[in-house]
Amino acid sequence: MSHLLRTSRLLAWLFLTGLSISVIVTAGFYLYLRPGLPPVEQLLDIKLQTPLRVYSEDSKLIAEFGEKRRAPITIEQIPTIQLQAFMAAEDARFYEHFGVDIKGLARAAIQLVSTGSIQSGGSTITMQVAKNYFLSRDRTFIRKFNEILLALQIERELDKNRILELYLNKIYLGNRAYGIAAASQVYYDKPVNELSLAQMAMLAGLPKAPSAYNPLANPERAMIRRNWILGRMRDLGYITPDAHDLAVTAPITATYNATDAEVDADYVAEMARSEMVERFGEAAYTDGYTVTLTVNSVKQQTATDVLREGLEAYDRRHGFRGPIGHLDKTQLGNNELSDLILNYPRVETLVPAIVTGVDDKQQLATVFTRNVGETIMPFESMTWARRYKTDNLTGPEPDKPSDILSTGDVVYVHIDQKPNTEPRANAKPNARLAQVPRVEGALISIKADTGAIEALTGGYSFRQSKYNRAIQARRQPGSTFKPFLYLSALENGKTPATIYNDAPIVFDDEELETAWRPQNSSGQFYGPTRLREALYRSRNIVSIRLLRDLGIQNTLDYLKQLKIPTENMPSNLSLSLGSGQLTPMELARGLAVIANGGYDVQPYLIKSIQDVHGEVLYEAPRTILCDQDCDNIENKVTATTDIDFTDRSPEYSDDAAKSDNDATKPETRVMRRLADKRSVYILHSMMRDVIRRGTGRRALALGRDDIAGKTGTTNEQKDTWFAGYNHEIATTTWVGFDQPAPLGRREFGASTALPIWIDYMRVALDGTPPAFMPRPNGIVNIRINPETGKRARPGEEAVFEIFKEEDAPPALAPEDDNQGTGNGAGEDLSRQIF
Repeated sequence: MSHLLRTSRLLAWLFLTGLSISVIVTAGFYLYLRPGLPPVEQLLDIKLQTPLRVYSEDSKLIAEFGEKRRAPITIEQIPTIQLQAFMAAEDARFYEHFGVDIKGLARAAIQLVSTGSIQSGGSTITMQVAKNYFLSRDRTFIRKFNEILLALQIERELDKNRILELYLNKIYLGNRAYGIAAASQVYYDKPVNELSLAQMAMLAGLPKAPSAYNPLANPERAMIRRNWILGRMRDLGYITPDAHDLAVTAPITATYNATDAEVDADYVAEMARSEMVERFGEAAYTDGYTVTLTVNSVKQQTATDVLREGLEAYDRRHGFRGPIGHLDKTQLGNNELSDLILNYPRVETLVPAIVTGVDDKQQLATVFTRNVGETIMPFESMTWARRYKTDNLTGPEPDKPSDILSTGDVVYVHIDQKPNTEPRANAKPNARLAQVPRVEGALISIKADTGAIEALTGGYSFRQSKYNRAIQARRQPGSTFKPFLYLSALENGKTPATIYNDAPIVFDDEELETAWRPQNSSGQFYGPTRLREALYRSRNIVSIRLLRDLGIQNTLDYLKQLKIPTENMPSNLSLSLGSGQLTPMELARGLAVIANGGYDVQPYLIKSIQDVHGEVLYEAPRTILCDQDCDNIENKVTATTDIDFTDRSPEYSDDAAKSDNDATKPETRVMRRLADKRSVYILHSMMRDVIRRGTGRRALALGRDDIAGKTGTTNEQKDTWFAGYNHEIATTTWVGFDQPAPLGRREFGASTALPIWIDYMRVALDGTPPAFMPRPNGIVNIRINPETGKRARPGEEAVFEIFKEEDAPPALAPEDDNQGTGNGAGEDLSRQIF
């Protein structure tokens, strides 16, 4: 008995000693580690890494930038059954324990002792929150002890629902998906509240091992894990046996659903990304900013599509450069075609295809593409494919498919949107022969009164070339420069009726090896010509004589007044022909000044920026078009934030000011008048004639009388342009090679750039009423003799012309012999002979 008592006492002392040592060690660990633990309050301030998302002004996704896909969600937005699925999988006693599950830790310890290695960590959801937000993933005892201490702190300071919400927004669930909301979209392309029970259980199985239990990578293991979780949910009373039995028989429905852009706008997406990084640094990719742009999704998609179509149309006119590759019979016989085609990249809508057969009798070729398989390519889709020789020369028109293709050729094709109903097509969509254009282009469309960019594309393919020609390419504008020259003339007393002699002219220049003999594009000369006709017929000689009269430096100074960059403008008469350099954006901005009636314009792309919580951080300045007392208006705008310019009028008045206490109200930008409204109005009239009777006649297809514009083609057709507008929208298109080279003898602004402009504006203006610049005071209509530019006598052939009142030609006396001068109309032409 005494032996048993002594043994019991010994065991008791050993237990107490062990317990004391454990308490001392535990206290020592706590005292040692506690100072290094982060405060739990940081959890409330932590910004989950959420990607940058870029949207159009009508809320269509343009792009997403960031390594991690995440869409933070509140616990109220998550169905209860989904929460229970995660608890069944990870921590069934979550709402019962105090942050640490003693049973789980004991189980993990027994596994360690029995196997000699860590089998499971015994972590609760709270411990996983501590690890995911604050600690590394190293499997060490020190890290585990830190995890336990943090979990205890978290449980003391946060409620259970908040802890569960943090967990479900942080966990990695595979395929770059972080958080339950992102995973729901990636695997099932729908929000969490629309998932089925089987799908919820599948997602709940991912945290344990996102790769091993991934339904895309390991569907069998994922199915086993899912069904185990469903069984746990049944055993825990979360679901009924019937619901369990139905869910375990459900097939795997997970597919990879990348966040697809809804608008093809890579160039504007890159512009937005660049500006966001400039504003916020690397945090732009992780802090969940939402950027809304000024571009309209329909107009932007149209701009992207019509530019590509226009460049492809040019490329087809100049012939087929041959296949991009060729496979011999051995390669075709010994390999899977789907593997061979992987060596050739897709370029936007152009798909690589292997020619598997050529049938001249049926006038078709058969081709294999990765997505469609084998389908046919009718000969009528290849008839454009004359052999390319030079930009000015192609081979004869092909008579049969074998003139173009042979078996084994690899070519690019377009795939029709709908299956062909012909029997030979086997209900598959047909292919059409295509090739990647070498020529490039740009399109910019700006809202004339505010500068908001409504559409922009900087090339055929952003994936092929990130060089944004819309804002980076400095090219000669050619005759699209002439409207600025003519506006300067109208500001300096010239009129649409001013006569200039379109006759040969020669200039000697010491810097040139030979004398400069400029010509019109037609190579002909037309004699005395009114400025109106000279502009819409794009007469080069008249422009040169006009610049000589105005003065080169005076004209450069006027360009600066219009805020058109002059750093790359020549100080010689070639300036009149557009030999300076401007980017398409700079030209479009200058055009918008003309379009809006002469006010300054500052193009901008970002409409607003919101943080991850939806709070507006930035809103683009509102604009006010100012005619008078602009300094005073600017001072008022700077001094107050309560001016409402929603209903903006051309002239500011104090009556427009209204109280507004919105702290996020955007700034207001005062846009000053840069050109006389009467001069601009007259120029509008002259440029509308470019459409009605001049080089832009193709635009009559739009059936609108409110559009105006100017074509442009430089020497040797290296750059071709069309710049056009109505009073509300200004759009510029450019086509050329990145390394300046001739486009071909028959290529002009009217044949390359104008069709692109027309196709875009047909959509951009659809359903909009005519937009004319209002006629200002001080304009008069006068009948003139079109030959002399002077007032017409009764009975003479005459046309109506518009003038500023002070520049109108004087009334003729009855005895006037129709000679002499008068305000530029009928001026002496003798000095213009040479």
